[in-house]
Amino acid sequence: MTALRLIHAAAVLTAAGSLAATLGTGLADRGIALAFGVLIAVGELTRWSDDEVRQAAPIGAAGSLAYALLGADAGRPTGQHAAQVVTVVLTATVLGTVPHIWSGRTPTLDHLARRVLTVGFAAVCFQPLYSQGLFASWSGPAYALLLVALSGLTGLCDAVLAAALAHSRTRWPFAPLLREELRGLLGIGSAVGATGAVIALAVAVAGLWALPVFCLPLLLTQLSVRRYAAVRATYRQTIASLARATEIAGCTPTGHARRVAALSLAVGRDLGLAGGELTVLEYAALMHDIGQLSLVDPVPAGATAGLPAAEQRRIALLGGAVVRQTGVDAAVAVVVERQADPCREQPLAARIVRAVNAYEEKTRDTGPEGPLRALEELRLAAAGDYAPEVVEALARVLARPRDWGRTAPAPGEGRRTALSDPVPGWVTHG
Repeated sequence: MTALRLIHAAAVLTAAGSLAATLGTGLADRGIALAFGVLIAVGELTRWSDDEVRQAAPIGAAGSLAYALLGADAGRPTGQHAAQVVTVVLTATVLGTVPHIWSGRTPTLDHLARRVLTVGFAAVCFQPLYSQGLFASWSGPAYALLLVALSGLTGLCDAVLAAALAHSRTRWPFAPLLREELRGLLGIGSAVGATGAVIALAVAVAGLWALPVFCLPLLLTQLSVRRYAAVRATYRQTIASLARATEIAGCTPTGHARRVAALSLAVGRDLGLAGGELTVLEYAALMHDIGQLSLVDPVPAGATAGLPAAEQRRIALLGGAVVRQTGVDAAVAVVVERQADPCREQPLAARIVRAVNAYEEKTRDTGPEGPLRALEELRLAAAGDYAPEVVEALARVLARPRDWGRTAPAPGEGRRTALSDPVPGWVTHG
């Protein structure tokens, strides 16, 4: 938790120092500070759950960035300094989250820490140099490019902070988490950065009336992204319902597919998968047993790991055919079809599903020694039936506290939903 504590401590020190400096010097351009504070607070009020999309409050984030990069109001230089920017943004953000706290949807400290540090970074990069007149000769495209470049650097700073916080909390590899955050910058993140720069430019020319006008496109984007997130959630629920068909038919034990999906995602994260790769892995893990619906004689307890290789491949091919008929992404069908192939010929997602499914079956209805015995059996069979790197990743995941039970976000999303069924034989080592 070292990185987590350092980031939170840095945010607290930044906020405390900014508040003290602002109280000492007083609030400059109170009308401008109030207008941006209201915009940021409204953005926080209209935010949605952090579980739905990566950027939960885009209007608040864009307003914060615009205030940090604001140099003039209708042609008149403004007088806010970096400390005032951080103070106003933090105060407005906290006020905007009060209704969410009242309703039980408490924003995390990570959200506030990222907001304080990213806004502080942008303000420190821009406000001192602007107040010294270093940008006085910059005009037209050059000044606009400057603001765009600073907004881009701020976005990169936020992505690094988000990945570091996620790594500290989950112990997932940092590099895939950072790639996922950077990929998210191409979506709503780029819209937030561009809107922040445009608002700062527009206010410099047209005054504060530019705030509602130039926030409208981002509001429409926010509504579109929210609708897209709802569609993705419905699609995910449909996949989960299809996966339950084998349980309803009595082919597999209750919760088997969800347990395999949860543990597969944790192993995939450990091996560096991210974004769309994790989504494919999740769907394939949920539907890995769906081929059993085509069998005349069900497999006892749905335990396919102990069947002959030819029979496993036949069931896998049947499952792939069923998945293709459902209209799910063809990549999911490929993973389902190839989960029984020789491990050297399998894609990584198929290797993961095969090993995790075998582990879950081997630890079913076993005592305290079951998990260790199952891992030992998988290690002995590694390089033949199971990929050694997948088995070792599985062992690492099982040795951690249970922080992995979340589904993967689709590309550009930050949605994570807890899977309630525990994996048998969860091992912790303090």
